[in-house]
Amino acid sequence: MLPKNILKYFPILLFVPMIYLVLIGSLYSFFDKNRFLEIITSQRILHALKLSIITATIVACVSTIIAIPTAYLLSRKKFYFKTVLDILIETPLVVSPAALGAMILVFLNTSAGRYIQNHFFPIVFSVNGIIIAQIISTVGIAIRLMKSIIDEVPTRYEDIAKTLGASEYQIFTKITIPLSIKGIFAAFILVWAKSIGEFGATITVAGTMPMKTETLPLAIYLYLSSADIEGTVVLIALSVWIGLLSLSIFRWLSHKSIYD
Repeated sequence: MLPKNILKYFPILLFVPMIYLVLIGSLYSFFDKNRFLEIITSQRILHALKLSIITATIVACVSTIIAIPTAYLLSRKKFYFKTVLDILIETPLVVSPAALGAMILVFLNTSAGRYIQNHFFPIVFSVNGIIIAQIISTVGIAIRLMKSIIDEVPTRYEDIAKTLGASEYQIFTKITIPLSIKGIFAAFILVWAKSIGEFGATITVAGTMPMKTETLPLAIYLYLSSADIEGTVVLIALSVWIGLLSLSIFRWLSHKSIYD
């Protein structure tokens, strides 16, 4: 039985969730289970799904590895231009993914960008391009998440370790990281889910080549552009299921105490 004082707020509480429920529910007006089996077992979509999972996993690993020490320094240290660096890290949050992808392309047409592509590895229209575009799109989010996690770790444990003669590295690896571990996994999952759904920067840098650089969001775009509504709905439903499952795991991890 819900308290009466909560019931009066239900219209406000349900307004936004109902919008998304209606949108998700509308997919099933065009959902065809026969097309579903046909599409998800096709070589093209299996390749797109496999590529999405592999690249998202690589991106989440790299972004998390970069984010942990960066977030620790931003959380625990004071230094000049800290605010400026903090703002620059949030660039992906205020610049559209398509614009971010275009910025990557502009850089790759500079002498430094051409040198990287000629002497190290190709980026444009390649899987490398997907990974780089997604890392640049997500690493700022990963840092912001990790900083909020490390901010919640009480500094008294680190202070006690200092009085016992522990080095900065020992404090970081033996105290801060273990106390943040569930938050790190939660951040990893959220960055992974964001990478799975990344579209704008990916299509700008890597293009839309089936069986080569086509990820799940790009497959949705290509099916929609060919007016295959039923095929588009199948891929959107698959994407929604993956995203909601990832968010459920993230919420479960983020709500568990770091001291459990």
